[in-house]
Amino acid sequence: MRPMKRLMLLLCGSGALLCAADLSTAKTVYVLQMSRGLDQYLVNRLTNEHVYQVVTDPKLADVIFTENVGEGFQAKLESISPTPEAEQPDVPEAPAKVDKDAKPPVKDEKAPEAPAPDAPNPFLSEPSNRVAPVGTMSSFARNKGVIFLVDAKSRQVLWSTYAPAKSAANKDLDRTASDIVSRLKKDLKKK
Repeated sequence: MRPMKRLMLLLCGSGALLCAADLSTAKTVYVLQMSRGLDQYLVNRLTNEHVYQVVTDPKLADVIFTENVGEGFQAKLESISPTPEAEQPDVPEAPAKVDKDAKPPVKDEKAPEAPAPDAPNPFLSEPSNRVAPVGTMSSFARNKGVIFLVDAKSRQVLWSTYAPAKSAANKDLDRTASDIVSRLKKDLKKK
């Protein structure tokens, strides 16, 4: 178990050093909800120390703070700002041919009216109480203190750090947020 923690710490630290130059181009940040309310303390520290301008609309953000990456995070990004589809050439559709000599169909007054062929079948629709897929569910219990800063457009992890809070106490969460922002400021100055 210890070698895994060391490996994670090494990877997080080296990732931050390799991408520190890309951090300086970002001006606005959106902070996703985090366990124990760490996001609120992080927003407070980022704002007070003027590291980034914090925005409340994720569509306006250059970068996004999150504590989880993976399928759930990817799904959240897709809901915020969908990836542009590959542009396909515009191919005009051929107009439907209209037969001028055709007579309109005779309506049989005794036969029941059939639903339109393209009308959705209400029995085949998705249930409204469906459980979210595993990848989009909360991972509150899985987070162990790693925080990621992700580019909103390219979706690349630009920076990460390992900063676990000692407890859920306000002072510990504030101290953790302060540590995260201090490390970020230090890496921003290295450019």
